[in-house]
Amino acid sequence: MCSAIWRRLGWIWPGACWALERMDTHISRLMHADADIVFELAAGVEDWPRILPHYRWVRVLARHADGRRTVSMAARRDVLAGLGIPLAWTSIVSLDEPHHRIEFEHVRGITRGMRVAWTVERTRAGLLVQIRHIFEPRWPVPAALVQLIVGEYFINGVARRTLRHIAALAEARTAARAVVPDDWTTKQA
Repeated sequence: MCSAIWRRLGWIWPGACWALERMDTHISRLMHADADIVFELAAGVEDWPRILPHYRWVRVLARHADGRRTVSMAARRDVLAGLGIPLAWTSIVSLDEPHHRIEFEHVRGITRGMRVAWTVERTRAGLLVQIRHIFEPRWPVPAALVQLIVGEYFINGVARRTLRHIAALAEARTAARAVVPDDWTTKQA
């Protein structure tokens, strides 16, 4: 229906009315950090504005009986030094601590319906942390533009910066913990 209307008005070419293809992006980073520390930093979204300079706020709107949280989040995608595009959305956050997995489902905002998964996997080279975003928008925009602008520029731009800062913090905390022996307190007593 929309496709026919937009074509009749001459505003869009045939077949490009709805971005029906799935936008599926993922980024990853190899970290030399403890998996529990990475998970703690990533799962503590309420602390992100304090530890991630590109996050403006994260507010817990609801805590659900099953442990999920509904959160309002805002970040900015830097364009130039000192100039950023504000982004905001509301997500339901689900934690799977034993498997070091965090899932977000965007329930409000322009990215409503987006599903995001953080995974942490031990490899021989270190800890592989991945963030995957899946989005099936019904916008009057070609799917390739959604992938390029929404996926690669906005989403992966923010996610890359998030991973970079989480990695730096987790690696520093892991190194600091390695310097202090586990039995430090008993030796000092």
